Amino acid sequence: MIAKLVTAGIESLWDYIALHTVTCLIPAFFLAGAMVSFVSKEVIIHYLGIAAKKIQSFALAAGGSFFIAACSCTVIPVASGLYYRGSGVGPAFILLWVAPAANILALVYTGAILGYDMAGVRLLAALLMAFIVGTVLTVVFAKEERQRDAQGDETPTSGKLLSLEDIVLLGLIVVTLLAPNYLIQKGPYWQKLLVWGLGTVITTGYALKVKTREALTQWLKETWWFVRIIFPLLLMGVFIVGVVGAILPEPLIKKWLGGSSLSASFFATLIGAISYFATMTEAPFVDTLMKHGMGKGPALALLLTGPGLSLPNMLAIIRVFGFKKALVYTMTLIVLGTIAGFVAGNFIF
Repeated sequence: MIAKLVTAGIESLWDYIALHTVTCLIPAFFLAGAMVSFVSKEVIIHYLGIAAKKIQSFALAAGGSFFIAACSCTVIPVASGLYYRGSGVGPAFILLWVAPAANILALVYTGAILGYDMAGVRLLAALLMAFIVGTVLTVVFAKEERQRDAQGDETPTSGKLLSLEDIVLLGLIVVTLLAPNYLIQKGPYWQKLLVWGLGTVITTGYALKVKTREALTQWLKETWWFVRIIFPLLLMGVFIVGVVGAILPEPLIKKWLGGSSLSASFFATLIGAISYFATMTEAPFVDTLMKHGMGKGPALALLLTGPGLSLPNMLAIIRVFGFKKALVYTMTLIVLGTIAGFVAGNFIF
């Protein structure tokens, strides 16, 4: 039995490393390092910082996250880079939530498999939950945010967020991150590697052309900080998820996910909270469960929390943002996911 569980954990770890590390995490880490190195901290403070208008900063964070097709683990370096560059805790955690839970690629795929009514409700629920999550984190950690604001020595400014060269460079990194999933939705993995490799070569060539040696060194240092802090915990969490997946009783899961009760949505939310779903993989998984009797309400709850939360995600958030923020964030999303599934299952679908 123990050997079987260890094998399941190793297989989960192998799949994660083989399918996600190169094309997803590497460009995500470089993107986070670039944000810290090149983005104007003063301008971030102006638009997304602690003193910025919450409606404005929350809307910008949610709107920008819509175009980032990243799983719950891949988005952590990006969100933490934004946070440590001066963003308020609310916008940073909105990015952490919306990018995996309601990015445009996952929504289109959800519509194609489960119907566009499900995709539309998923989008609306995720955006509403994003504003609530941002508000909760901002209120709970208001004192800490004021201390961060007081300790900052930068004066907020509405000047340029980035130079033109930096905008192009960040754009190339984002394309390298997104293109493998956008362009190669089916087919062998080597095709994704080919797209990623081409993007990496172009990005590297441009960076060498427009950046000084000192700027490139600083970028690499910031990138390595994120890798060192986050990557080991991601691997540990993925292994644990593989073990948990091997011992979950499938018949019992199917039984408890039927209907539109509050308990069914809660159970679906819990499954999503501990399981790891790469972006878009949640849709076919939910489709399979629905064919075995899963209700639409619990399906929505799993679609929301599955991509947006995971055990590796929680461990990494604890390391980067601290245990208290991770706890508040996770518990808030579990409650909201349960409510969203219950309301949608009984009043929308």
